[in-house]
Amino acid sequence: MKKFFAVVKREYVQRVRTKFFVIATILGPLVAVGFTVVPALMIGLKTGGPARIAIVDQTGNMYERVATEINNSEERPQPQPTMPNMTPPGPAGARGRAQQTAKLVKADYALERVDLDGRTLDEVKTSLDARVASRDLDSYLILPPNLLTGGEPEYHARNTADMITKEQLQRSISQAVRSQRLVDNGIEEKKLNELSKPIHLKASGVGGEEGKGEAGFFLVFGAAMLIYMSVLLYGQVVLGAVIEEKETRIAEILFSSMRSFPLMMGKLIGVSLVALTQLGIWALTFVAVSVSVTGFSFSMPISPLLFIYFAVFFLMGFFIYATVYAVVGSMVTTTQEGGQLAMPVVLFLIAALFVSFNIIRSPNSPLAFWASMFPFFAPITMLVRITTETPPAWQIILSLTIGFATVVGLVWLASRIYRVGMLMYGKKATIPEVWRWVRQA
Repeated sequence: MKKFFAVVKREYVQRVRTKFFVIATILGPLVAVGFTVVPALMIGLKTGGPARIAIVDQTGNMYERVATEINNSEERPQPQPTMPNMTPPGPAGARGRAQQTAKLVKADYALERVDLDGRTLDEVKTSLDARVASRDLDSYLILPPNLLTGGEPEYHARNTADMITKEQLQRSISQAVRSQRLVDNGIEEKKLNELSKPIHLKASGVGGEEGKGEAGFFLVFGAAMLIYMSVLLYGQVVLGAVIEEKETRIAEILFSSMRSFPLMMGKLIGVSLVALTQLGIWALTFVAVSVSVTGFSFSMPISPLLFIYFAVFFLMGFFIYATVYAVVGSMVTTTQEGGQLAMPVVLFLIAALFVSFNIIRSPNSPLAFWASMFPFFAPITMLVRITTETPPAWQIILSLTIGFATVVGLVWLASRIYRVGMLMYGKKATIPEVWRWVRQA
């Protein structure tokens, strides 16, 4: 046991004292702020002057309403999503993302009404095209005479790749047409908006028990993202810690004084403590900044027990995937090979997220039970079950037992592979050879 703690201390102290650890610990919160605050600020930046748009109203009575909707597009409240918005890939997904971004961007418009004045539409278009080409205008809109009965407006712009402006104009024209149709049919728009006000559904458990709500839901997916990011950040560190003795051949001397299992376990715990130390510093920094700057309140509508589950399952998930890197590191000779070999296993985390959407709807189904017992899914899927409809205590205990037993089993496997793999020179191990090492070590 003394040698085991010596390995843990060496792995921990050696890495905490490095300049890289100090720099990464300081830069971590700054990078996080950069990836969250800076993009929002950049989206809100106003580049150049207002967009100059000419509007040709062939209906004769829609210009004022369309202009009002365009100028008030920023002030109009938009429905807030209550679930993570997952847009599909491809053109449909790109269009959805453009619509979401258009709601965030602050844009100014300088609108100009253009009348036909006896000219044909083609003559007006030719004139406006010349003004766009000479940069006197940025774009122009053509509102057809049958706009209210299904006619499609035309949009001509110098910058056809500006999907954000296009989406804002399309949304404003749609709102203007809707309002005018209501007026034409004798329906008071203000009254209709009052009658169409959405109803807020208050959710609670059976017997008036307070529901865990969205806070618990997002806490679960926060745990998933935290495990995923920590594995990506520190998995290579665990991998490098296992491989470094292979490069220096120091482990050949260590094996003469201690067994491979406590050596591997000491390495895993030592490096993991480094990762948890850095994550803890970042978490405390986040809380301190939130309290001092935004007055963040710690009163949350979820049980403190859920935070305990969060911590336990996060630790279990982190150690499970860290041991995967340890097993891979015992098989390969370079960190590049190890990263490629371990990545498919880490994708189990993404699979667990997708399975979780089915578990949310039916937390007591056979799929939910077995997914929460599978150690590579359990850190996410069991937390989902606890948040939605807490399973019996024996299932939670069984899931934790299987998970931590998997950690011990993987460390044992890594130690046996590692002991034989240390004697390999200049040769990549095959799967049959690794299996033979496990049986013979």
